[in-house]
Amino acid sequence: MRKLALWGTPTSDSHRAWVEAVAAEFTADDFVLVDDHADADFVLNMFDTADPKAFRRSSRGTYSASFYELDQVPDDVLRTSYPNLVRTLANVVVLHVPGQGVWFTTMERGTYKISDDPAEVFERLAPLAKSKLVIDNEFIPDLEPELWDGDEITADINAAGKRMGELDLLPAPFPVHEFLNERDLRHVMRLYQVGGLSYGNLSARKDETRFWMSASGVDKTALEEPGRDILLVTDYDEPNARMRMSVAPGIEPRRVSVDAIEHWMIYRAHPDVGAILHVHAWMEGIAATDINYPCGTQELAESVADLIAREPDPAHAVIGLRNHGITATGDTLTDILDRIQVDILRQVPMT
Repeated sequence: MRKLALWGTPTSDSHRAWVEAVAAEFTADDFVLVDDHADADFVLNMFDTADPKAFRRSSRGTYSASFYELDQVPDDVLRTSYPNLVRTLANVVVLHVPGQGVWFTTMERGTYKISDDPAEVFERLAPLAKSKLVIDNEFIPDLEPELWDGDEITADINAAGKRMGELDLLPAPFPVHEFLNERDLRHVMRLYQVGGLSYGNLSARKDETRFWMSASGVDKTALEEPGRDILLVTDYDEPNARMRMSVAPGIEPRRVSVDAIEHWMIYRAHPDVGAILHVHAWMEGIAATDINYPCGTQELAESVADLIAREPDPAHAVIGLRNHGITATGDTLTDILDRIQVDILRQVPMT
């Protein structure tokens, strides 16, 4: 049973009524509306742009969508919506302009428009509301001493990260300071403990069951220190929805990339895959996921792994993640970069 809650302060009675109509689509799909938002799996947060309130979830498994309403469509929806996405600590922010439509803005800086039909809004939010997040890590201090300083594979990952930067395949960390005033920026840095956001990830197989992967939020052009910038993933603890890492004793490791579950599934299904690259870019003519599942969810990992499996050569494939980017497999990261660099498009289409 999934639980839904309404929270926040609407800007008007019509704003509340419209969000309640979206909530009704959820309850018609067997969600249960609860009064205590701390007990909810998904929260619809209504806010006023003059005083946006952050929804502080009590569980990492709780998702939130923030809703606001304007009389007119802004000249730049991204620049208007993104600060509100950050200020309200939402997974997605939903702008409703009555009679004009609805604009979704995601953390990956994607903005796209749909109608303001509550049923269509529900269809876009349902994958998020029903997803299983896999971002917890378990660090086991059993890394072999000969790997404490890395190996030839971590050196290759370091080199590939630098090359990605040279090829302009790494969007710069999101310039939050350009979208937020000084007060809000301090607020964000305190809450997230970062001053920006870093996108993309890369990994390479170590052996039959393990792979090295870039850490979350690090500069991909400076993947130098094992345990901090690159982690050895050993397994997926499905009952507890967490990835297992082998680390050196006494180290305080970073978290692995949120897409570790996706890479784990691909390596497990295809023993001949030697490396995997994910960037927020695009290529024409590739198969792509139908549903925009959020990063770090088992559902996104399964849909990507399924597309890879359908490719004529899963070990040398490129598939798209809707409104997000691409995932590519190959013998090595160098092999992948050699194949995609000619046809890569820096702009991801938003639909």
